[in-house]
Amino acid sequence: MDKIERTLGQIFSGRDFEKEYNSLKEKVLRYEPIRAFLNEHADEVTEQLINQNLSNLYEFMTQDEQFRAKKETLMPGYAPKLVINGEFITVTYYPTPEKIEADKRKSVERRIRSLYMPKQILEASLDHFYTDEEERQRALVEAFDFLEHYSADASERVKGLYIHGNFGTGKSYLLGAIARELALRGVTTTLVYLPEFMREIKQSISDNTVSEKIEFAKETEVLMLDDIGAEAMTAWTRDEVLGAILQFRMQEELPTFFSSNYNMKQLESHLTFTQNGMEEQLKARRIMERIRFLSKEIQLEGKNRRK
Repeated sequence: MDKIERTLGQIFSGRDFEKEYNSLKEKVLRYEPIRAFLNEHADEVTEQLINQNLSNLYEFMTQDEQFRAKKETLMPGYAPKLVINGEFITVTYYPTPEKIEADKRKSVERRIRSLYMPKQILEASLDHFYTDEEERQRALVEAFDFLEHYSADASERVKGLYIHGNFGTGKSYLLGAIARELALRGVTTTLVYLPEFMREIKQSISDNTVSEKIEFAKETEVLMLDDIGAEAMTAWTRDEVLGAILQFRMQEELPTFFSSNYNMKQLESHLTFTQNGMEEQLKARRIMERIRFLSKEIQLEGKNRRK
C-alpha cells in the first residue's frame, strides 16, 4: 500500500495537480473490472465515495493488471478484489486456485515424514496403483478397507497391513499411496526404509542419539516400516530397537504397516539367530507376535514393474 501511495504522490507532484488527478481518475474509472464493480454497487456508490477511495481503486487497477498479465503482484499467489466496507472501497486479496492447490500439496507433504524413502514413493497415489492382476486388486481392497475404518480418535483398533511379495511388485508404492491418502485426511504418517534406519541406529551409538531416533518411530501416528527383513539385523537391533518400537505401538494400539520380501513365517526364521538356539527362537517369535497383532498379512505378487 505504501508503494501505491508513493506512486500517486509522484503523479500528483506536478504543478497541474487537478489535471493529473482528473486524468488518473478517468483512467481508473474506464478500467472495465472497476466499471463492472461500480455498476454492480450503483445504489451504494457516490462521487464522494469514489473520490475518497481513488487510491484504493488505483491499487486494484494496477494489481489486477499485473495479475491478469501473470506478473508478480503485491501478494504473490493472491488475486485482488474490490469490496465495499461501510464508507470505504477496499482491496482484498483472495488465494488463487493455484495457490490453494499448492498449499494443499504442502500440507499433505508436511504430514508425510520419511526416512530414506525415494521421492516417487512419497508421491504415490492409489489412483495410479495398477490393478491388472487379481492379487493387486485384493491388496487395493485391503488398503481402502483400512482407510474406511481408521480414524485417529476411534475407539476400535484397526490393524495395518503386512504386505509381502517379490521384488518390484509395488509394495513400497502401495505404502506411499496409503500414506498420501491418510495425509489428505489430516493424518500424519512416517515412512521408514528399515535397512537404512537400522544402519543409522548402529552409527548413533557413538553420539548417544539412539533413544531419540527410536522415539521418533515409536510415537508417530501411523508408522510404515519398508523392507523389513532386508536389513542387517543383529540380536540387539532386533530386541532393543525393533522390539521396543513394536512393543510401544502394540500397547498404544497405533497403526503400523510393513512391507517385506518375506511372508510372516519366513520373516520369523530370518529373525532367529542360531547362536543361542531356543532362546533366539523365542525372541523372534515375540517380535512376530507383535507384528501379527499390529498388521494383517497380504500377498502382493505379479510381474516386476521395475524392469
